[in-house]
Amino acid sequence: MNWYLSTMEVRRCLGLLLWWVFMFFGLVFVGCLGQTDASDSKVMLELRNGLKDAESKLGWKGLDPCSWVSVSCSNGRVVGIQMQNKGVEGELPSDFNKLTALSNIGFQNNLLSGALPTFKGMSALQYAFLNGNKFSFIPPDFFSGLKSLEVIALDENPLAPWLIPDNVKEAVNLANFTASYAGIVGSIPEFLGDSLANLQVLSLAFNNLTGPIPKSFSSSIIATLWLNNQVGSKLSGAIDVVAGMSSLSQLWLQSNEFTGPIPDLTKLTALQDLRLRDNQLTGVVPSTLSSLPSLGNISLINNALQGPYPFFPNTVGAVIGTATENSFCLPAPGKCDARVNILLEFANGVGYPYSFASNWKGNDPCNSWIYVRCDSAGNVIVLSMGRLGLSGIISPALAELASLKTLLLGNNNLTGEIPSELASLPSLQKLDLSNNNLTGNVPKFRDGVVVIMNGNPQLGTNSGSGGADAPSARTPSTPSGSPGASNKTSEGGGGSGGVEKRKGSSSMGTVVGSVVGGLVGLGIIVGGLGLCLHRKRKSGSGRVRSPNTRASVFSVNLQPQGSGSDPEMLKTTSLNSTMTRGGDSSSSGPSDVHMVEAGNMIISIQILRSVTNNFSEENELGRGGFGVVYKGELHDGTKIAVKRMEAGVMSNKGFNEFQAEIAVLTKVRHRHLVALLGYCIEGSERLLVYEYMPQGPLSRHLFEWEKHNLKPMPWTNRLIVALDVARGVEYLHSLAQKSFIHRDLKPSNILLGDDMRAKVSDFGLVRLAPEGKYSIETRLAGTFGYLAPEYAVTGRVTTKADVFSFGVILMELITGRRALDESQPEESMHLVTWFRRMHINKETFRSAIDSALEVSEETLKGIFTIAELAGHCTAREPYQRPDMGHAVNVLSPLVEQWKPTDAENEDYYGIDLDMTLPQALKKWQAFENSNMDDSVTSMDNTQSSIPTRPAGFADSFTSTDGR
Repeated sequence: MNWYLSTMEVRRCLGLLLWWVFMFFGLVFVGCLGQTDASDSKVMLELRNGLKDAESKLGWKGLDPCSWVSVSCSNGRVVGIQMQNKGVEGELPSDFNKLTALSNIGFQNNLLSGALPTFKGMSALQYAFLNGNKFSFIPPDFFSGLKSLEVIALDENPLAPWLIPDNVKEAVNLANFTASYAGIVGSIPEFLGDSLANLQVLSLAFNNLTGPIPKSFSSSIIATLWLNNQVGSKLSGAIDVVAGMSSLSQLWLQSNEFTGPIPDLTKLTALQDLRLRDNQLTGVVPSTLSSLPSLGNISLINNALQGPYPFFPNTVGAVIGTATENSFCLPAPGKCDARVNILLEFANGVGYPYSFASNWKGNDPCNSWIYVRCDSAGNVIVLSMGRLGLSGIISPALAELASLKTLLLGNNNLTGEIPSELASLPSLQKLDLSNNNLTGNVPKFRDGVVVIMNGNPQLGTNSGSGGADAPSARTPSTPSGSPGASNKTSEGGGGSGGVEKRKGSSSMGTVVGSVVGGLVGLGIIVGGLGLCLHRKRKSGSGRVRSPNTRASVFSVNLQPQGSGSDPEMLKTTSLNSTMTRGGDSSSSGPSDVHMVEAGNMIISIQILRSVTNNFSEENELGRGGFGVVYKGELHDGTKIAVKRMEAGVMSNKGFNEFQAEIAVLTKVRHRHLVALLGYCIEGSERLLVYEYMPQGPLSRHLFEWEKHNLKPMPWTNRLIVALDVARGVEYLHSLAQKSFIHRDLKPSNILLGDDMRAKVSDFGLVRLAPEGKYSIETRLAGTFGYLAPEYAVTGRVTTKADVFSFGVILMELITGRRALDESQPEESMHLVTWFRRMHINKETFRSAIDSALEVSEETLKGIFTIAELAGHCTAREPYQRPDMGHAVNVLSPLVEQWKPTDAENEDYYGIDLDMTLPQALKKWQAFENSNMDDSVTSMDNTQSSIPTRPAGFADSFTSTDGR
């Protein structure tokens, strides 16, 4: 019995011992789950040690990387590292690729330097944002084994010259490959088009690439292709391949050496932005371009394009330039001379040689056209084109040159048959076709014609080079829009190129956006959505893309659960800087760079849904190019305006304008600039919140007052609006901390309060004017009719571009007419030219004044003064235009007539007027400093004039609200 009890006690002890053992190892196991994998921990500690001030700038403290800020882990493995826009210096460890579970890297826009480590074998990596650093070298095996890679951004790194390696094709899921300003040399490999079936965004601008566009691109699904502004060497050859790229939305090929004609782009139904400027393109612009359904922007300036000046509808922002900036026959849409059409059809048959296009300018081939000789009556009698290396066919259109006596085409590489139509030339005396590769039978020429045919071994046969299949029709390969011969030109269309008859204005409408600007280096937009550890990696990536959805460029900020983040913060994101380069210009400098420093202005989407009644139709204030504006009312009765961007049109360009609006309005404050109250970025939602302007845009009161049952705006109100706008723009130009250019001044961007005081709005196109430069080159933006001529033609912009737009607005205030009015006859369609013509004679000018105005003699004097100011502001040359300070000085006396003030009601800020001036100034400055903050706040929320300085100090002191 005692033995039995002892055994029971032993068993009990053993049981307790085993329980404690299991508990001990269980706690150890659970503890290990919270620790970083040893290999990952070693690499992460090396990474931290290689970075300068990592603890202070990144918050990377302690020995467990999974507890570090912006480091995400799953089962102890590091899966995400986000440290974008932190100004971090240092180098990456050489064994960085041992982080084999890493799927998301956000290192962009820092000061990281040295050689990039190889990423070989990082099979889980999906997103790698390395752009905007100082990396100096990329190893050849960098892309090996990156089978999950979807987005790689290498833009803006001073990498040593490198070729795109073959192992890029191992990244079979690659959708976005951006490497502008990245030191790439050599040619663009074919495998980018045929091996990477998912590639949709390819940005290789500002590198040193040479050669043609790969033929494999023709069958690709690439939607955004940026190959512009190659430095040193250039891309070259024909651009025929793009005709088959039916998914294209943005095609930027500017500032290269592409040659030949623009192909028929009928298949490119999604094309929004086409930039071909600054190349060596020749030939007739296809008329089908103007009917592309999605086209919003096109630039063709500085090529050698020929034939009729192209016509585009008002919905397309077209930068074509003058006739001499290409080789168009006329400076505006219209018919080319019949002789021009015939010679261009011949040029089409031989591929539109650049030597022809660069010399054949104007509408008279007898005016110094190379290789062409005419008689005194203007008839073409000699075409001397031997030994020019011409390839192609002989166009039968030459038979329409009835006066042609001599045709010399010997010693070229011409193929096909001799057009039988040439035998019917009534004046032909000599025909030299020797030493070519012509085939077929020789037509029977009349007696007396000297025909030289030797050196064509296959002539007289239907085989060989060209053979029976050689093209023989008049325009066998003529792209739609090629010029016809003789008088077979379409009505009003500019030659037989098929240019449609004009049905209204030849002007262009509002420049809309599209996709990703300025430009030409692709900036990366970084989200900050916090996600839990136990979510699936696919949903944790923050990106769900169906096979038919265009890839987007972004990275996700993963935060581990339990990191101390506020759950509410999961609903908001932080807006990071976006950098766009290039734009529609040949500039090699940055374009439209905005740094967002918005502070604590984030507003929850739930709040905005609540105050706008879930964005109901009844709260809709208006629609614009990128979305809808809604009215909202906060609980305290404050009214706000909420601009909600449409996700479907939130391209790079749209997001750039969204960022620009925040960037500018958080740096400037003025009573005549609409105040930004906050913004929201949640999921696909992008919203901006402004102060509410109850009377809406100026355009409503100038052009649509009858439609809205309003009274016409009196002249006194128009003057006040003009002065308010002038003061707001003057502040942007010269009184703010930095100088800004608005670029889109127009009545629809001028909003009115209940007191009819005006504020300038819509800062999405504002451009920072760098110091020390008279002008800057940037992508064209704005609205035609308000664009300064030098900006529309060259893309170079100064503050004087805003002055021009302001002058147009003054003309609209006087006349009540829009800048572009297609309901008017063609000669009166453009307000600026019509206004100048009317302003020549005072009596004539009276009839130009808005009939809705009640005009007294006193009013008339003011109108004449403003008309003169408008004329100066819209001068053709920028240096002839005044600055906005002058406009303010002209308008102020007309608006603010001085009257004696009642001394008893005058506020002297508590200053004793018996003091000496230095004593008074000192006391006033103390008062000014103590009220500065309140002054700035109130300026944002009231239309009233707030006294921030005593009378007489207005020109000597400037508070943060400007004038």
